[in-house]
Amino acid sequence: MSTHVLSRWDPEDARFWTEEGRSVAKRNLWISIPALTLAFVVWMVWSAVVVNLPNVGFRFTTNQLFWLTALPALCGATLRIFYSFMVPIFGGRRWTAISTASLLIPAAGIGWAVQDPTTGYPTFVVLALLCGFGGGNFASSMSNISFFYPSAQKGTALGLNAGLGNLGVSLVQFVVPIVIGVGIFGPIGGEPLTWLKGSETKLIWLQNAGYVWIPFIAVATVAAWFGMNDLTTARASFADQVVIFRRQHNWLMCWLYLGTFGSFIGYSAGFPLLIKSQFPDVVPLHYAWLGPFVGALIRPAGGWLADKLGGARVTFWNFVVMALAVVGVLYFLPSGPSGGSFAGFLAMFLVLFTTTGVGNGSTFRMIPIIFLTEHQRRLRGNDRPAREQAVREANKEAAAVLGFTSAIGAYGGFFIPKSYGTSIAMTGGPEAALYTFIVFYVTCIAMTWWYYARRNAPMPC
Repeated sequence: MSTHVLSRWDPEDARFWTEEGRSVAKRNLWISIPALTLAFVVWMVWSAVVVNLPNVGFRFTTNQLFWLTALPALCGATLRIFYSFMVPIFGGRRWTAISTASLLIPAAGIGWAVQDPTTGYPTFVVLALLCGFGGGNFASSMSNISFFYPSAQKGTALGLNAGLGNLGVSLVQFVVPIVIGVGIFGPIGGEPLTWLKGSETKLIWLQNAGYVWIPFIAVATVAAWFGMNDLTTARASFADQVVIFRRQHNWLMCWLYLGTFGSFIGYSAGFPLLIKSQFPDVVPLHYAWLGPFVGALIRPAGGWLADKLGGARVTFWNFVVMALAVVGVLYFLPSGPSGGSFAGFLAMFLVLFTTTGVGNGSTFRMIPIIFLTEHQRRLRGNDRPAREQAVREANKEAAAVLGFTSAIGAYGGFFIPKSYGTSIAMTGGPEAALYTFIVFYVTCIAMTWWYYARRNAPMPC
């Protein structure tokens, strides 16, 4: 058997965890994190590219541009449904390496396509869909890491993997404006494009938005293949995993995670264009990276808080603050009671991004607890083999649910920017979309309280 395949893995055994498990788990986690970061980079690269397309000669409408920011999320969310089940079938090491390598395709494709302003819109649509490879990776990455850690540490470990992985969103929005201003690849990187806005003209290498990530993706792929592990105890067929579709809490947590991660990825994708449409004098990419940065950085704290205070309690109050933050955004829009304040608008969005990060961590802490509790309730007998079997089954179901909820949540990355585009096209502003988001958060508040947070809740967690 390959040395990369571990036949014994029992992180709930304190002695095993101390002597062997912790170091192996940490190594897999710290290789997983940069691979996931790059996945988010590729997934969200269009949010940093589209704001420059009109200035270099591409004649696309505002609604078409919003479509390009939304399509990677649509594809990524759909791929997550399938990626959710891949780790128990192929192994975490193999699948992480394969899925990371797949990011090379859209990264190279973007670099090639943006160099020619006559490139057709359908080509950009295909490339936007291929960027969905990056979105799919999250489901398999979180599923994989969940197998390595004991229940008491899953919230923190998953928070680190997801939170630092989510930093890819702010990283791409921060790095792209820098690298497109320099011909860092010389003659092999292609000729610069002329960027024009009013009387301002400059040369940019927009292709670097894709090319700059290629060396890092290659290194991450090699690191995953040679440095990570496959667990035989995590193996399960697709048929073994689809039992989650009969679990009520799978669907409930899908709804809640759509409210947290769906908001994070949707606001991240649509933020630069929303700024550009509402505050035309502001340079979007000077500020757009701040929101995803805050949301990603705070996610591990959300997992930690949930470990300490309880996932349901943190999630409940988090949704309350999210709804209030959207009210604040509405207040500071140019059409709002304030008459328009970018400082207030940005501040409210930073609060909103913070709450998406906290909620991402707290909801993912709830899932393992819910499914472990369910299996313990169904336990027949109290002998050690029965308890160990219950833990194994709970871990497999929880891992599948983590992946599947992340798939449903990722659809927020499509609906939010598309809602902005539709609302602006139909009413002239984004207000209708924002009011819809408030109503959605109210349903999340009610659901969290009823099923998980109230006294005598069916599944306190």
